[in-house]
Amino acid sequence: MRKIQTEVLVVGAGPVGLASALLLAETGAEVQIIDREFRTAARSYACALHPATLRLLERLGLASKLIEQGRQVKTIGLYEGQHRRAALDLAEGGGDFPYMLIVPQSTFESILEERLRERGIKVNWNHRFDDLQQDADAVNVTIEKLGGTATGYIVPHWETVVQDRFQISAQFVVGCDGNNSLVRQRLGIESDKLGEPQFFAAYEFEAGTPAEDEVKVVLDATTTNVLWPLSGNKHRWTFQMVKSELSGEFPEKERRAVHVAQTNVDENIRQYVEKVARHRAPWFMSGVKEITWCTDVVFQHRVAKSFGHGRVWLAGDAAHQTGPVGAQSMNVGILEAESLAGKLWKALHDDTGMTSMESYNAERLKEWRSLLGMTGGLRPGSTAPSWVAERCGRLLSCIPGSGEDLAQLAKQLGLTVAN
Repeated sequence: MRKIQTEVLVVGAGPVGLASALLLAETGAEVQIIDREFRTAARSYACALHPATLRLLERLGLASKLIEQGRQVKTIGLYEGQHRRAALDLAEGGGDFPYMLIVPQSTFESILEERLRERGIKVNWNHRFDDLQQDADAVNVTIEKLGGTATGYIVPHWETVVQDRFQISAQFVVGCDGNNSLVRQRLGIESDKLGEPQFFAAYEFEAGTPAEDEVKVVLDATTTNVLWPLSGNKHRWTFQMVKSELSGEFPEKERRAVHVAQTNVDENIRQYVEKVARHRAPWFMSGVKEITWCTDVVFQHRVAKSFGHGRVWLAGDAAHQTGPVGAQSMNVGILEAESLAGKLWKALHDDTGMTSMESYNAERLKEWRSLLGMTGGLRPGSTAPSWVAERCGRLLSCIPGSGEDLAQLAKQLGLTVAN
């Protein structure tokens, strides 16, 4: 079996994996990156970039490209029924990026991949991680190169097949391979989970009026929902579904779960979105002209019991997941990729650098246990409105920030972040 050598192998080429490879390349590390898919995200599913993420991307010289193609949103409104109960003003924090940027994920990933190509790094698409064995000096990773073949006669279809198997010997491996991370599984790392899985249905649609420059979060007695403003007259409703509304099995949160609706979507779906929206948010009067895309997703609040060990480490959804409203998992994942890149550079060039890897594990566990409310979390102060105080646990995953940004935004609601 042939073998390739590199300093760092990144497994997974979503936003966190691409950012990890780029940040490592910026340190001068020799990097290879693989992904089982055949390309970056195939559609324009919108993702939200926090101010801290934009500051990092500015350091990489990428922020301006994204801003040109994204939508700036400075306000997050918190609603219950007909009433706007509270709001978060991202502009209050000042700085170069006093807003959240909503941008198509396909655009974000393409810009990251383009910068990698400029650094001479090609994403190895159609390459699937299979297994690893690590020793004191290296990690031997078995990779499967995928291809396709047409099967069937009357109704042919495309079937993925393994065309080749080979090994990559790397000094370190970074697992960014998502919620069902095989890297995490091969390490034997389990996750601490909070509560039951949460099911969501997302619908992007054309409305009769332009979207306002506000993300509208709707919390009723049992569900958390959000109306995202997209470009032009486009919006996205993300509804949390209760058990009585579930019509079947929900797929995992990964790109293959996304499906693009046909142009002429069933009228029943359009009417359903209007019905649910007006029931949970009676102020929603824009109407739904055309559904352009929809999907079902499941989220589980969780964090890995460890962010890795030895020469294999995790970042992004491979290590953690929270609800979709605050977009914390991806954004914090990108920030932790920066921290990991710095520590890996030290480990590659300093015999004492391996000790810094355990500090990465400790830092990540501390932050995520706080973000998930396992330790610390949000606490109401004397100025917190009663509506906010009663829901501070649910609001934790709805705030688009971490670290000092999270503390500053929480303060606007009369909340503090407890250690």
